[in-house]
Amino acid sequence: MFFSNSPLSLARFSTSTAKSCFLQLGRGIADDVDLMTWLHHRIWPYESTMTEEDSYISTLLCGIELIHSGVTCFAEAGGQHVSGMARAVELLGLRACLTESIMDSGEGLPSSWGMRTTDDCIESQKMLYEKHHNTADGRIRIWLGIRQVMNSTDRLLLETRDAARELKTGIHMHVAEIPYENQVVIDTRKVDHGTVTFLDKIDFLRDNLLAAHTVWVNDTEIGFLSRAGVKVSHCPASAMRMLGFARIREMLNAGISVSLGTDGAPSNNRMSIVDEMYLASLINKGREVYAMGTTDPTALPAETVLKMMTINGAKSVLWDNEIGSLEVGKKADMVVVNPVSWCMVPVHDCISNLVYCMRTENVVSVICNGQWIMKDKKILNVDEEEVISLAIQASSKLLRRAGIKIPSRMNVL
Repeated sequence: MFFSNSPLSLARFSTSTAKSCFLQLGRGIADDVDLMTWLHHRIWPYESTMTEEDSYISTLLCGIELIHSGVTCFAEAGGQHVSGMARAVELLGLRACLTESIMDSGEGLPSSWGMRTTDDCIESQKMLYEKHHNTADGRIRIWLGIRQVMNSTDRLLLETRDAARELKTGIHMHVAEIPYENQVVIDTRKVDHGTVTFLDKIDFLRDNLLAAHTVWVNDTEIGFLSRAGVKVSHCPASAMRMLGFARIREMLNAGISVSLGTDGAPSNNRMSIVDEMYLASLINKGREVYAMGTTDPTALPAETVLKMMTINGAKSVLWDNEIGSLEVGKKADMVVVNPVSWCMVPVHDCISNLVYCMRTENVVSVICNGQWIMKDKKILNVDEEEVISLAIQASSKLLRRAGIKIPSRMNVL
């Protein structure tokens, strides 16, 4: 990466985001509720009534926000209507690992989902792989998905593992998000701790697994993740909102490749990886007081956070041989940053300024795969105002179909 105290500087931003671009139309529909309410009464009704066009519009809207924050590559944690997402990614010019949301069991599923068998889940993903993998000039890759362990049979887990190995692709899964999840696994899978312990027991942990969140793990489980080469996506804002303090410092010390993510709009509201950098360092410094009883300002320094967003992001999406750093022979994915603004001047330490001072408005232009996708803060391949208009209309219709009513809080003038 090159950065200097000049009006325009080049940086390489690549992020492995445990995020759901198809959820962008649901921004604000599940604020201030616990995770199970979030899933069963807000998000799943929303998802199950989506159309492919909804997914397309939602991904366009999300992609615009990602590009404005300097993202060139993201990993979808599992969504509905992958073909709609792929169409949007191709048009925007972004790079992405797209995943279908996969569940074959569990409580609270919408009726249309409860009918899906394990065979349906595996076959659907293989068809999506055949249709979309390595399309859009090689910018789109199709991964296999597991939504979460509480909605997966053992057979689904094992056949997904084997199918991913056969197809030479990755697996994206939400892992150890809340204590309730671990307790369900202890009670139903007969292990002594939780999700990671169980996944290790069935030999599911592999170096092609991207574990989203991974908050409630103990020392032994961190060892399991490290030994298997599992990648972890840390989503600071989402974690603080619903999940808890992830043990990021311990994971990094164990040699785990931890990257940064935003999570989806209903669990974060902001798709700015610039914000997540700032939050990641502060939250993990603050956690030292909670965990150790003393402060440590050296925890998760700026250089570590920047690596999490760039090269670790590329490693997490299994693309580090082509992206993640500015090197001869790698893809031309670059971001132009303007550091000469009131929020970044003066630049005494360029790394610290990127992590602690930069804001989304400092991102001027973005190049992905050698092509400009934003220039002088203007998205080139879509009309932003048109997408916003379409999103407003589609989101209103979607919420009505889903029967979701947002509770009133106070009078707003």
